[in-house]
This record gives sequence, C-alpha cells and structure tokens, in this order.
Amino acid sequence: MSPDSVITPEVGRYLAQVSRSTGRQIGILVDRRGQIDKIIVGTAKGIFLPDISSERPGLTRLRGMRLIHTHLSGEPLSEEDLTDLTLLRLDWIAAITVNADGEPGLVHTAHLVPQNADNHPWLLDKPVALHDIPSDFLESIEALEEEFASVRRAASPAEAGERAILVHVTTGSYESACESLAELEELVRTTGVVSVQSVVQRRRKIDPQFAVGRGKLEELVGLSMQRGAELIIFDMNLTPGQVKTIADFTELKVLDRTQVILDIFAQRAMSTEAKMQVELAQLKYLLPRLSEKNTAMSRLTGGIGGRGPGETKLEINRRRARDKIHRLEKEIDRIGQRRALRRSLRDRHALPVVSIVGYTNAGKSTLLNFLTHSDVTVEDKLFATLNPASRRLRFPRERDVIVTDTVGLIRDLPPDLMSAFRATFEEIRDADLLVHVVDVSNPHFEHRVEEVSRILHQLELDATSTILLFNKIDLCDPEIVSNLCRIHNAVPVCARDTSTFGPFLSMMHRHLWKEPLITHQETSGPQTSDG
Repeated sequence: MSPDSVITPEVGRYLAQVSRSTGRQIGILVDRRGQIDKIIVGTAKGIFLPDISSERPGLTRLRGMRLIHTHLSGEPLSEEDLTDLTLLRLDWIAAITVNADGEPGLVHTAHLVPQNADNHPWLLDKPVALHDIPSDFLESIEALEEEFASVRRAASPAEAGERAILVHVTTGSYESACESLAELEELVRTTGVVSVQSVVQRRRKIDPQFAVGRGKLEELVGLSMQRGAELIIFDMNLTPGQVKTIADFTELKVLDRTQVILDIFAQRAMSTEAKMQVELAQLKYLLPRLSEKNTAMSRLTGGIGGRGPGETKLEINRRRARDKIHRLEKEIDRIGQRRALRRSLRDRHALPVVSIVGYTNAGKSTLLNFLTHSDVTVEDKLFATLNPASRRLRFPRERDVIVTDTVGLIRDLPPDLMSAFRATFEEIRDADLLVHVVDVSNPHFEHRVEEVSRILHQLELDATSTILLFNKIDLCDPEIVSNLCRIHNAVPVCARDTSTFGPFLSMMHRHLWKEPLITHQETSGPQTSDG
C-alpha cells in the first residue's frame, strides 16, 4: 500500500468486498511505510482494536499508525471511532461505507488537531469518494506533528517547565472547587510547572477507578494533545490503583496533590534535617506503591513528584524501604531531643518564646525579618521556609524574646509530612505566644484562618495564647481592613512597613508580661546569634 495515501482505491475496494461478504466490519492498521501491521475482524457493528501501546508516541508525535475500517450501514465515524483516534493518538482514522453490492461508498476520515473551534481534539474531514482521497498523507502528518510541536514551544522563559492539566473532581459546590483549584495552581507554579488548563467535574460520587468519569478522562487526553501537556495533576489524593489505571488509560504522567506538596518540600529542603524529613515523607508515600513495576509508577519518578532526597528506584525492596524509614525516624527523634535540650536552656534563662504560624505564603518570614532585622529567605512562593528560624527581639527594660518562624500550613497537608516534621512542629508546642499571620488580601482568607485553626487544634495548640495578625494591609482598602479587624479581633500590620508594628508590639508585650508597652522607648534588633 502506498505510504503517501491514507488508503489506495484497490485496498479500499478489497476491504469493502470482504466486509460485505462476511457481514462484519474489517479493519487494518497501517504504519507510515504503508505496511499493514494488523488485520482486525469485528462484528457487524464494530471492531475491537488490539493493544498497540507498546510503542508509545512522544509528547508531540502521533502513534505512527492509521486505522482504516469498514461501516456496513452507511454510517459516519462513530463516537467510539473518535475515542480510539484520541486515546491511541492515531495518525488518521477512516471509515469506508460499504454499499449493498459490496462496492465502497463515501469515505469518512478524521485526524487530531492542536486547535479546533468546536473545542474537540479532532477534525472531521468532508466525506469523499475513495478515488478522491488526497495522496499527500505523509506530508500532512509531518505538518500536523509540527503544529503539535509548536504548542509545546515555550512562549517565554517563564513557560519553559513541564506543562500540566489540573483536575478537581468534587461532590460539593463548584465555588469551593474553584477555590481549591486556584490553590493547586499556586502550588504547581511553585514547582516550576506551567498550568495550561484547569478542569472541574462535579459528580454524585468519586469514581473508584478513574476519580473522574471515563468520558471526562477521554476529554483530558484530547486536551493534553491540544495543550502540549505531559502531566495530569489531581487536586485530591489518589489511591495507588487510581494512579495506575489513569496513567495506563491516558499514557500520561499522573500526580496528586500530595505529590505536588512533597515535590515543593523536596525543592526547598536545604539543610540535612529538612532533607531527612522530606525523604521520610516521600518513602512513606511511596511504600504502598512499591509493587511490581508498571508504567504508571515508572512515569511517577521523573521531574515533579519524583525529585529530591527521597527519589529512589521503584523496584526497591519493601524491607529496605521500611528499614530506611525506621532509621530516618530514629534520627529525626534525636533531632527532636536536641531541640528539646536547646529549649530547656532557653527556659532556664526564662526567655519567652513567640512562634509565628499561619498559612503558607502569608508573610511569616517577612514579618520575622522586618521585626528582628534578619535575613531569613523570603520568596513569593509556597513553603519558602522549611526549617524553623529563631531570632532574638529586645523589648524595653532589657526584656528579650525568642521569635521563631515556622513551616507554613496548608489545607490537606499530607499526614506523613506532618509526621515527618513533628520535630519542627514541636517548636510551636513550647511557645508562650502564637502569632497567627493571615494574608488579609486573599479573598479566601477566612477559610485559611479556619484551616490553620483546625491544624493547631490537631497539634493540641489551640489553648496557647494567640494574636491574630492581619498582614498585607497595604493591598486592601483601609476601611475594609478596619472593619475586618474589629469583626475578627485582629491586629492590622504590613510586614514590610515597621511603622505599622506599634499596636502589634503593644499587644505582644501585654500577652507576655501582662502590662502595657512603654511606647516612647524603642525595641532593639536581635542578637546576631540564633535563639
């Protein structure tokens, strides 16, 4: 068969005659050299394609196979045909209608496209007679793959990372889903991944196999081709079985919310302690997934979701993984004991401890820096701080305070991560005062206040005296901020503007020493050593 034609008239006529004489649909899979790879005999209503996934296409390439088959009732391409075209990334699909006399009628064809006004991943061609099919197939395929490749080319250096489709499936409200998805998009941005599409699906219940419905999953495959995405990231925690079935179905790398958060922590971990904590959390996450090697798990380890100190071959023996977890837990326990010793020395000197807590990216580290003239790392990204940083702050009358920055909290923080960072969270446990920093400019700040309060309750810290600090007031209307502070009993501040610190410092002083701050005296900066 000629490689330059979707199908030659001779082959098409032969397929039509065999199909009519057998009363069955007949199909062939043809490679780009024009060689017939497989012959398929179906029923009168359809054919069932064999597994052709052993040769996986690249992100910008099609399968290298075209499907040509017959239709006995004169029908056009069916939904099943278009689904096969999309899921298998076929070069082309053609359906030859068969007349009653066994002669071929019109030929219906379709191919995938990067962009489509109908928002479908395919384009239906105009039906033509067999001898009118164009003979520039290879040239058309090369041009088509070039179009897909152009989608992948980054428009700017900021878009040079991996590309992902974000998916939220919910049984609740659409508004809550959009809020959560916006947060996932921020998490993904922090990892360096480019979000190219966000998808929300509401269902009566979560599908136990695919999380979303099968139809939506087919749609995601088409979107991944159109947007040049190699990742599907779910705004939920997937089971190992769901990861495998979704990855096998889509032939894409599949991540869940936990993996994204673990990946951020892996990127942020700089100290030996932080690296151990992240590795422990990663191993605990991967342990139930360390089964026999499969394509879903092999895709899990590259780039986002698989980097950092916890990266390991998935063929690792379960016993070795458990041994490593045990060793890391013992070492982190020793770290906790050393922290406890340092805290006891501070207690011996009767130094009050103030811990800054709050949702990630609320401005905790910025507050510590401007409050104590420090240089703790600050970025407009989530989880910029993994290790607690302690600095000394001097109040009037030679009164010193240890101020500690802590790991940012977030909704659905993975339990294994909470467990791994327990030595870090113990810093909060011994605080005399908590300063709960809130980004009041965020439209969902009330939900975030509730989430942090819930986590503090889990850590049994809700009995500790707390100052609610509304940060980033420079981004809000002053009258609105004033009303919000009155409603929530909060103190307003701009962490980058020390002139706004007066009411906050006065309240801190009253909490710690049960007396007002003498305002005409100034607080001094921290000692150069850590607390």
